[in-house]
Amino acid sequence: MLKQKIILIGNGMAGVRTLEEIIKKDPNKFEITVFGEEPHPNYNRILLSSVLQGDASIDSIVLNSYEWYEENQIELFTGDTVVKVDTKSQTVISQNGISRHYDQLIFATGSNPFMLPLPGADKEGVIAFRNIKDCETMIDTAKNYKKAAVIGGGLLGLEAARGLLNLDMEVEVIHIADYLMERQLDDQAGRMLKEELEEQGMKFRLNAHTERLTGKKRVDGVLFKDGSKLDADLVVMAVGIKPNVALAKEAGLETNRAIVVNDYMQTSVQNVYAVGECAEHSGIVYGLVAPLYEQGKALAEHICANDTLIEPGYQGSIVYTQLKVSGVDVFSAGRFQDGEKTKSIRVHDEFEGIFKKVVVEDNKVIGAVLFGDTSDSPRLLTMMRNGQDISKMSKVAILPSENESDEKESVVVAMADSETICGCNGVSKGDIVKAINEQGLTTVDQVKACTNASRSCGGCKPLVAELLSVTTGEEASSQKEPICGCSDLSHEEVAAEIRDKGLNYVREVMNVLGWTTENGCSKCRPAVNYYLGLNNPIEYEDDSTSKFVNERLHANIQNDGTFSVVPRMYGGVTNSEQLRKIADVADKYQVPLLKVTGGQRIDLLGIAKEDLPKVWTDLGMRSGYAYGKSIRTVKTCVGENFCRFGTQDSIGLGIQIEKKYEGLSTPHKVKMAVSACPRNCAESGIKDIGIVGVEGAWEIYVGGNGGVDLRSAELFAKVHTDQEVLDTISSFLQFYREDARYLERTSHWVERVGLDHIKKALENEEKRAQLIERVELALTKQQDPWSDVLESKDKQESLYEKKEVEVTN
Repeated sequence: MLKQKIILIGNGMAGVRTLEEIIKKDPNKFEITVFGEEPHPNYNRILLSSVLQGDASIDSIVLNSYEWYEENQIELFTGDTVVKVDTKSQTVISQNGISRHYDQLIFATGSNPFMLPLPGADKEGVIAFRNIKDCETMIDTAKNYKKAAVIGGGLLGLEAARGLLNLDMEVEVIHIADYLMERQLDDQAGRMLKEELEEQGMKFRLNAHTERLTGKKRVDGVLFKDGSKLDADLVVMAVGIKPNVALAKEAGLETNRAIVVNDYMQTSVQNVYAVGECAEHSGIVYGLVAPLYEQGKALAEHICANDTLIEPGYQGSIVYTQLKVSGVDVFSAGRFQDGEKTKSIRVHDEFEGIFKKVVVEDNKVIGAVLFGDTSDSPRLLTMMRNGQDISKMSKVAILPSENESDEKESVVVAMADSETICGCNGVSKGDIVKAINEQGLTTVDQVKACTNASRSCGGCKPLVAELLSVTTGEEASSQKEPICGCSDLSHEEVAAEIRDKGLNYVREVMNVLGWTTENGCSKCRPAVNYYLGLNNPIEYEDDSTSKFVNERLHANIQNDGTFSVVPRMYGGVTNSEQLRKIADVADKYQVPLLKVTGGQRIDLLGIAKEDLPKVWTDLGMRSGYAYGKSIRTVKTCVGENFCRFGTQDSIGLGIQIEKKYEGLSTPHKVKMAVSACPRNCAESGIKDIGIVGVEGAWEIYVGGNGGVDLRSAELFAKVHTDQEVLDTISSFLQFYREDARYLERTSHWVERVGLDHIKKALENEEKRAQLIERVELALTKQQDPWSDVLESKDKQESLYEKKEVEVTN
């Protein structure tokens, strides 16, 4: 029997989720072709902000890899959009001239960012924040410019602003309303969010009306209608989206605000459907992921049912939002603004930064806003969906988290099986419990793989972990998470097997431990290589083929294929000789950009791969390890020798620390700082290890992070001598090296195991001495990677020489 042909126009989240649902129902019924405008496989657009903020790579936010398309025999065209649809011949033609016939056609063309028609909006440096390209543009701009303006105080604008802050830009958010996120929050919660973000360094200009964008070829500022101005080298417009319906209109489909569909996602043309942000159902265009997935599910049921109109089809969605805005949990649903007929329950704890508002009409919950603590959101959402009468319910029954008794019940225990845990993917408590029991799931990742729960925004992950613990009777945190899909073993088990069995090679580990793949993958190979080096630091020969490209080539690859290098400047201190060398190299190799980094060093960007060894030779400086999972830099303030407030020699100690731990491999990058006084000019409070001078002593802070999950470092110890500082760093670093999972930052490790656990472990003098001894042993093997390459002709030829490929007929 011939398969029916489905063509999907749009390779985004809604369209591909529809295909997943179709494949799940009937994997052999259809021959599927996908056209996507972007040159990437399907990725999680919600996590673009994580890429912008440096906490995720593009690869890590991919939802369906190229292998997934191949495994499901889906013909995929990326970077090639459909330009014509002929609904009579049932044919589509792409920009690259590819023609395909269809039996069923699905429009999932999504939305385009709305750009305000301001004078000057066409200037260079004015962009949207919608896709990976926008993300890359912002990252690139931050290397050359300092000031940014974000127009739009909604979620997208705030995420863009947070990312630009992380890229060391000065950011001001321009918003037309008098409080932030007015579509998701009420005025109280919006103002609390503003206060929280201001503490993080974000600036705001509310009730602001933009007149025009100034500048010649490139934007240089924003002029407001009240005559005031704002300097800006980059303007990001994040003011909304508009459905992408141009192709549908040309094809003759009925459109209004978007493509008009019925309860089965059918358009006005036979065999043509639409899902996602480009679809309009009952006059509503949805922009949140949960409704889009619900539409995809309804369409899959319809298509797989041989056109039978299964009742009831898609009935619309309750609009709700569960977000983490720059580290703050936020939830809103339904009609949350006060009205003439509404009353509300309010909880406002200014000390804890918590605000809750439940809006009631005719004894039913019709809307809610939660700020700071969103654990009651599943209960409230279920009440709204069921139209539950709350007239006889207590406040604690409506907001279980307000139960202050010792017998406080778990939120997930109190939930009914029908209640939703993962709103994005529509996964209920019952779905997850069934999967756990029937398939013997023991980790959150396994639950995600089997049920899709926590696959999108990840906001429900704590609830999933709690439900896993409740269902299995074991703490989720202690349950095993496989190192990757190539093995059932966890990071801890792989490290232990290497140690216990005396394994010495990557391939040996995979063979002995029963890897399901021949060569592993990009997740497990670097991890195994790290654990092997950790176990045998003297004799183990590092496997460069198991490292990421930046570590393999000892330089950071840029988006144009060139590389950047960062010479070592201990403690951020340099001299005229080093600066002269750098300037000479920049001239000789025509380095297009020199950039001072946040770690007080100089980045040389735009160097061809084949020139890297020659550049390192001419520089004659050691590598700054700006690319490695290792000690990066030790930032310092000027200290007691120059500063009026400095009480300690921060420069001297910083140089001493950086020289000692230079090149030490660690599970993730490690950044340090030394500040000579509590004014903290070296930003020690957000480093992996931060040292702050106080009168006659040093305070040592650990677990800080300046990324998307902004985290203050915690006070770990207070010592009086430089040697005590070094001993404390040595024992902490080695414990982190041995106890953390590969690619786990100190901030995440400290949160996972708890600072008290680390303190308690290092209180034991014998153990502390052993840790110090092991880190000293590891440090004896360190060799500057640039020198290592320069001493090896083989490495220069194999890694850096440009090879001409002979073309034969």
